[in-house]
Amino acid sequence: MRRTTLLGGLATAALLAAAGSLPTTASAAPVSGDAFTRAVAQLKAHSGSALVADGQTFTLKNVSTDADGTEHVRLNRYQDGLPVLGGDTVVHLGKGNTWKGASQSLAAAPTRGAKARVSAAAADRAALATSTAATRRVDGSQLVYDADATGTALAYEVVVGGAYADGTPSELHVLVDATTGTVRDSWEGVQRDGTGNTFHSGSVAVGTTLSGGTYQLNDGARGGHKTYDLNGGTSGTGTLVTNASNVFGDGTLANRQTTAADAAYGAAETWDYYKSTFGRNGIRNDGVAAYSRVHYSTNYVNAFWSDSCFCMTYGDGDASQGWTPLTSLDVAGHEMSHGVTSNTAGLRYSGESGGLNEATSDIFGTLVEFYAANSNDPGDYLIGEELRTNGVPLRYMDKPSKDGSSADCWSRRVGSLDVHYSSGVANHFFYLLAVGSGSSSYGNSPTCNGSTVTGIGNAKAGAIWYRALTTYMTSRTDYAGARTATLSAAADLYGAGSVEYNTVAAAWSAVSVN
Repeated sequence: MRRTTLLGGLATAALLAAAGSLPTTASAAPVSGDAFTRAVAQLKAHSGSALVADGQTFTLKNVSTDADGTEHVRLNRYQDGLPVLGGDTVVHLGKGNTWKGASQSLAAAPTRGAKARVSAAAADRAALATSTAATRRVDGSQLVYDADATGTALAYEVVVGGAYADGTPSELHVLVDATTGTVRDSWEGVQRDGTGNTFHSGSVAVGTTLSGGTYQLNDGARGGHKTYDLNGGTSGTGTLVTNASNVFGDGTLANRQTTAADAAYGAAETWDYYKSTFGRNGIRNDGVAAYSRVHYSTNYVNAFWSDSCFCMTYGDGDASQGWTPLTSLDVAGHEMSHGVTSNTAGLRYSGESGGLNEATSDIFGTLVEFYAANSNDPGDYLIGEELRTNGVPLRYMDKPSKDGSSADCWSRRVGSLDVHYSSGVANHFFYLLAVGSGSSSYGNSPTCNGSTVTGIGNAKAGAIWYRALTTYMTSRTDYAGARTATLSAAADLYGAGSVEYNTVAAAWSAVSVN
């Protein structure tokens, strides 16, 4: 199992590089023209015959542009004028219209000339029979191509409206095979937030899905992130957390769903932070959610991210030793950020690169906590302060050595420390960059060279670290390399010689990285 833990002493990880990315090649297409036109031209130039088949057309859904000018052009796909469900494509274009790959769902083009052998009325009847709503009606239907792992088929997409017994509206989409009349798939179009009565964060909204009259902790608005109960197990997925009502947990640990609600909420806030702040669509930036597992083992005092299952796992802690479940907001942000690191820089989990890996998760876990602005767990620069009944955090960013083991300043021995302690150098750097040295409402941060550093705030500090991670850091980046990477990122975002650039340099010098 490739996994990265929150606490030291239990970590065993070999983080994977991002999978499935296509090589960047020079483009012969001119840079002029709108993003949609350029994206379609590049897609046809660099993809297989499926995308240049007769009758294939595209429409623009949206375009997002990174700070470095990289464009992500999301396209809807059609065959002979019919929508291809599952054929949506995102084309990635770099500066100068260079090809940076595409995210595609469909491998093969639909078969041309397919004809419906089932009447629309029969398709409507099949769709109505699928719905479990208390009231139901056909709101509309259309012919489409439905693409899945087995290929494509002509189908009717029938929308069945209505309401469930508890008054929840229903907008069930049913795909009926236009040749056989069988139901290929269905999904609920109405995705209401449920209520999560959490242990750490109070009463919050959680993404849920109504399926067959039962609510699931399945967040369709965020890639289908699911939360499972391992019930003390240490392998497998566990059982999807469900409830008859759209309320999960009661705020106490006597209710097993309370911890699940914490995990679901943390995952949602982390997804939203990355999406709203950086335009990152999930951990792999592909719109696909990870999943969470709670109630791992017995009295397990840790949490971990695993690449092999693409999931977060949380222990319940050991109440006899003053530990609570490890599902606090900053821990969720920490664990999911290990996945982001794995799918970007891939910082190796040993030596100085391992310390940078851990610090990255501490940094973004902290920023998720600030982003959520939850009064039950307000933003701070403490890691895991919610996990112990005595309120003592796991780590401190203002002066990492306060935990008794972490390094405040770089030295040649830092690389030999456990990664949870060597991370202190980068955590201290980030605190100085964001908040500054000396006393503040968040702590009292010294510098290793006696200098004074004035912080530039979380937003700019986070943007610099994210760009350094995703653009300049590699699997073996050490502290000297991190200084170079963040200076390059600051120059990109704010200009060489800017206040932000100079503060990055000063903050690294303040932790003895020169």
